[in-house]
Amino acid sequence: MPVTKKAVALSSLVALSAAAIAPAIAQQSLNGAGASFPAPLYQKWFQELAAAGGPKVNYQAVGSGAGVRQMIAGTSDFGASDKPLGAKKRDKIKRGVIQIPMTGGTIAVGYNKPGCTLKLTQKQVAEIFLGKITDYSQLGCAAGPITVAYRSDGSGTTFAFTNAVAAWNGDFKDTIGVGKSVNWPVGSGGKGNSGVAGVIQNTPGGLGYVNQAYVKGKIKAAAIQNKDGNYVKPTSKNGSAGLAGIKLDAYNTGTDTNPSGANAYPISTLTWILAYASGNGDNTPALKKTFAYMLSNKAQSQAPSLGYVPLPSSIRKISLAAVQKIAN
Repeated sequence: MPVTKKAVALSSLVALSAAAIAPAIAQQSLNGAGASFPAPLYQKWFQELAAAGGPKVNYQAVGSGAGVRQMIAGTSDFGASDKPLGAKKRDKIKRGVIQIPMTGGTIAVGYNKPGCTLKLTQKQVAEIFLGKITDYSQLGCAAGPITVAYRSDGSGTTFAFTNAVAAWNGDFKDTIGVGKSVNWPVGSGGKGNSGVAGVIQNTPGGLGYVNQAYVKGKIKAAAIQNKDGNYVKPTSKNGSAGLAGIKLDAYNTGTDTNPSGANAYPISTLTWILAYASGNGDNTPALKKTFAYMLSNKAQSQAPSLGYVPLPSSIRKISLAAVQKIAN
């Protein structure tokens, strides 16, 4: 198979990243905090990195909002968020911030209703969380109340979910809106993706929004109708199709709230590592080594097995370049 110029360029950038972090790092420790959405994948990567003699990373999945607050306060070595930072938040981080797309994922509408196979229109998704659809019989399944579960903490997952659904439905946009924290008219809250998954898992009839990685046990994922009219599930393949049209801006951020494509899952999102632009001191080589590993072929290829979506090569190239901007 011929090697494309794009592949050669990406391989060269990976090699450049590796060369820049070549000095030995004797099990240096780093502390990171933020998004729970990518936590299962990040924890796997960090375990592998430490086992190979790289930095030991202590990552706390406290939610995107708390992760950003720690970055602003300067109490963590890096952060993570499923919602890219706007100008106001960026300006609050006195050492500057570099946003690095790290992996992709899909946000599932997970539910606990044995014998029910949910296929939801975009309007139905909105109306469930608006409290207009309250019983599974309204969705073609056996009767039984729907118990909505949502994030109780500030969450990039909530932002990505509400950002998509608000783009589909004017009533949802006007009533609930878009944000990391919103006022839900119905349901029960859970902290982190794991907390919402726990509510769904332990509640017959439970239904909520979670990263696909948390769809397991009694939880199933609904198929959601996409822009092309097809009902698709939040698989890695469909998530990759959903990410294909994202264009990044000067701050490495971008979303697509209703992607085109026969197989595109309609709630597909990137998630970002937040690095300080300066003032990293002796942590600089360890940070670069950690992030370069996360963006390596080996690490990215593991994403689908845990329910995530590898970065498209065009975005990974931008991310690797961003890593090199991290300064002492």
